Parts: sequence; structure tokens; C-alpha cells
Amino acid sequence: MNSLDQQVVVQLSQWLQAGKQCWLCTIISTFGSSPRPVGSLLACNEDGLYVGSLSGGCVEDDLRESINKRELATENPEKIKYGVTVEDVQRLGLPCGGTLEVVIEPIRPESHPLYHTLADNISARKLVTRMVDLDSGETTLENTDKFEPLAITGSVLRHTYGPSFQLLLIGAVQVAYYLANMARALDYQVEVCDPRKELVEHSPIDNAPVVNAMPDDWLRTKKLDAQTAVIALCHDPRIDDMALMEALQETGAFYIGAMGSARTSAARRKRLLQLDITQQQIDRLHAPVGLDIGSKTPPEIAIAILAELTSLRAKARKQ
Repeated sequence: MNSLDQQVVVQLSQWLQAGKQCWLCTIISTFGSSPRPVGSLLACNEDGLYVGSLSGGCVEDDLRESINKRELATENPEKIKYGVTVEDVQRLGLPCGGTLEVVIEPIRPESHPLYHTLADNISARKLVTRMVDLDSGETTLENTDKFEPLAITGSVLRHTYGPSFQLLLIGAVQVAYYLANMARALDYQVEVCDPRKELVEHSPIDNAPVVNAMPDDWLRTKKLDAQTAVIALCHDPRIDDMALMEALQETGAFYIGAMGSARTSAARRKRLLQLDITQQQIDRLHAPVGLDIGSKTPPEIAIAILAELTSLRAKARKQ
């Protein structure tokens, strides 16, 4: 599965290659109860076709109508705000008190090589920053190794594309297979580690790296920052506990979880205390992992985990 933003950029590239005049719309700021976060994309072409989402329908329709009538961004990028007035809220159906600001960029077919490169990078799960001069519309690309939030400095918009979070999974098990597939659509860069060679060699996971290594050693090679989630899935204390010790002693990851029942999780916490992990560090552990939605099967467990991660990400955006 591909993320919505990837679908937008790939479709935009294809339209440009076909010789279509296009427009790329990006949310650059929000206030209040905005339906979609900053950085969300929508692209449309001269035929009135569009892909992506800024609001769930209301803003999209208004934007496309204005663009098709050539009332917006005919030559250079243009900014527009929605939800500023009571009339906007009532007319467009935006949530009460919510506002969003959008940049609309006219993109001509001759720009296809740049957007083809951008689409290829995103499809390869590589991070790339697109820089746009909002006065002239001049656009360039820059490879990067770290996701950065969208920002405007002076007249230059900087927008990083590619996976914004990394999900590090311990255990090449069935749950990891479903997590790897679902998480890609939510802009996670997924990697899996398992010390059991036979599981790595026969892993069904084909869209994420699966590494045969000791998980604590492997985690030491990673940057566990605020964009990182670490989840132990093995059900084997000899594997999971070593990984959790390493992750919990680092302070950066926004989520550290372990799969298991309430009883298993209580026993795990006791073991970690005996391994000189402090109570404060153990309190950061999400175990049992995921939201309590009654999940039993591997795909249901994956949904519960991703639901909890999504909830935490949403709360972080509001802080």
C-alpha cells in the first residue's frame, strides 16, 4: 500500500508527462479543528481531474472550481485561506473554528523531469526536500536524511517528502508482516530484526528490510528519535527483553511497545526492573501493545497497534 501523498506525486508526474497543465495544492498552516494536517497534498489537471485530499471534499470542490475558471495561480504560486469567516465555515462545511491555508502552484508539463525524480524517490522510500520560491515558482529538489516539518522561510517553502516516521520491529513474525504492509500507507519507514536465521530466510515480509542480528546490537545502529517507534513482537524474553532494555535506556523514541497479554507484560516489567531498568524508564513501555479493541488475529493486532500510534501522533501535533 502506498501513502496518499505518494499517490498524489506519482499521478502528478504522469499527468505532466502526458502534457497536461497541473496545479499542486499544499496545506501550509492550520488552526483549530482542521480536517487534514499541514503538508497534505492535492493535485489537479486542466481536465478537472484531481487526486489527494485537503479537507474531505468541501475545500477540494471550491479550489478546483476556482482553478478551472483560471481565478487562482494562473502564473505563479498563490496562497488562499479557508474557514476565516463564518460564511466560509457554513459554505464549505469546515469544522467549527477550523481554518487552513493552502498554497496553489501552477505546474507546467516541462517540469515533468523534476516531478518524475520526486516520484521515483518517494516510491523508493527515500527522503527528499522540495524547495519552492513562492514569488517566482522556481522549484528545486534536495536529498536529505532526516524528515523535517514543512516550513516557509521568507518566500521559500521547504517540504520534505517520504516516510516521516520509522517503525523498528523486533521479530519476523506474522504480526510484523501485517504491520509492515499497513504502516507504509501511514508514512512509516519499516525495518525488521530477528536473530533467528531460519525466520529471516523464510520471512514473508517483502516490502521492508529484514535483518538477521541481535536486536540490541541492531538498535544501537539506529537513531531512536521522536519520529521512531520500537515494538517487540517475538514473545521470547531472551530476544524481546534485550531489545527493550536498549530502547528504554534511550530517551528519544516516541513509542516503545511489546506484544503479550496483561500477565506476560506484568512479568516482563518485573524482569526489566531486575535488569537495572528504572521504574521511570519502564513506565514508558506500552504493554500490552496497541489499543484494546479486542484484537486476536495478526491483522487485528496490527490494526490495534497502528491505531495507538496514530492517536499518539495526533496528540503530538496538537502540543
